[in-house]
Amino acid sequence: MIYEVNVVVQRRLESSYRAWLDAHVREIVALPGFTGASVSDVLDPAPAPDEFAICMQYRLVDAAALDAYLRDHAPRLRADGIARFGDGFRASRRVLRASANY
Repeated sequence: MIYEVNVVVQRRLESSYRAWLDAHVREIVALPGFTGASVSDVLDPAPAPDEFAICMQYRLVDAAALDAYLRDHAPRLRADGIARFGDGFRASRRVLRASANY
């Protein structure tokens, strides 16, 4: 399973957001059921000049691990980001299941 989170953040918050994100991602991948993550800067579509965009893709062992994360950890972790950055960012999420690997 892949749990993808896409964020668009105000450029004025970039250094503090990136510093927070590093610890945030490390905390998530240490949870049961996670096998790793990648963090990518989004180049296309390009964000507005006063924003930057990042895509996190978290790898999980199965749907049950994702369900446990969403139930037991996501509310607290999302609240932390909102408390720190308020309306300075927006996030969207997707869940993917690989159908083929090459």
